[in-house]
Amino acid sequence: MFTNDRRQEERTGKYGSPRLQYLQELVSQFQNSTDEETKEKIAANLANFAYDPYNYKFLRQLNVLELFLDCMTEPNERLVEFGVGGICNSCVDLANAAIVTQSGGIPLTIQCLSSPVRNTVNYALGALYYLCNASNKEEILKPEVVDIINRYAAAEAVSVSFSNLAKAFLDKHVRASGA
Repeated sequence: MFTNDRRQEERTGKYGSPRLQYLQELVSQFQNSTDEETKEKIAANLANFAYDPYNYKFLRQLNVLELFLDCMTEPNERLVEFGVGGICNSCVDLANAAIVTQSGGIPLTIQCLSSPVRNTVNYALGALYYLCNASNKEEILKPEVVDIINRYAAAEAVSVSFSNLAKAFLDKHVRASGA
């Protein structure tokens, strides 16, 4: 459910932590942790906060989008999954999408299309759907990327979600533009 200031105040109560403070604590815990499982849990938690527009300004302020991108460069597949999940959840917002694009997120997201983890592929397809625009479509709509997405679109027997996301991407960015 999306949040607003009034609802957040009701949920937090008189003695609860304000959202910005809570997110800052999560980021600090992530940065200070050396335990992979702890980092995975925190990255998953942050990715869950990334779907709500109420949190977008906090995520930008705390550089959480960059943290997600850093997760996508890790050898730990769970961190990659939660990193691209956070990007997918947050890049519906144009300001977030711009940060992701300017911070090198497009190649990282494209790499996730070949992940062995289904959720990672789903998140990558969703993220590319929202990231692709007139200013970066040449980077995203490279023949090899469109080929991979076409294969996912045709793979309905393997994964309906891959197929549906890929078809939506192709309908919006390839077929509609004639690319």
